[in-house]
Amino acid sequence: MAAAEWLEAGLARVLFYPTLLYTVVRGKVPGPARREWYHRIDGTVLLGALPLRAMTGQLVQDENVRGVITMNEPYETRFLCNSSREWKKVGVEQLRLSTVDMTGIPTLANLHRGVQFALKYQSLGQSVYVHCKAGRSRSATMVAAYLIQLHNWTPEEAIKAITKIRSHIYIRPSQLEVLKEFHKEISAGEPKNCSCNTSNT
Repeated sequence: MAAAEWLEAGLARVLFYPTLLYTVVRGKVPGPARREWYHRIDGTVLLGALPLRAMTGQLVQDENVRGVITMNEPYETRFLCNSSREWKKVGVEQLRLSTVDMTGIPTLANLHRGVQFALKYQSLGQSVYVHCKAGRSRSATMVAAYLIQLHNWTPEEAIKAITKIRSHIYIRPSQLEVLKEFHKEISAGEPKNCSCNTSNT
């Protein structure tokens, strides 16, 4: 890992709990400043913040979630969320695609893995919860890739569609660039085959 990347990863760790607390507060304040913890994007995909253990029943029973795409690094979910084993006990498969908070960019390979994972559950008529810490950036990039492949949309069209539902997403310029590369591959008919095995937390 380059020095700059190491520093960015370290900063993300230092700021994780303060920024998570901010997300929690924004989820509880009344009025227009309130941010919903998650939103359903379509019949398959939900986009949201950390799926806290207390939410398990709601996600599984009410939302029919059978797959979880975790864009977080392991330290982010270690104490607050179900482990891969705990998810499995309630009939949910987890796919971890670790991406550094705040500055991280999902890799093209991981975008393909995540999209194929979501499409698998779409074919089963079940739901997938896609998340990072706040459900704004890393996970929104993944959901945009899913919509690009599903509808043959441009990255801009996919981001606009998500923003209409979850207005506080933030796709960084570097994340938009990887979505453009993903769109090029899809448009050229070159989606990569992938193995969507789960990864332990």
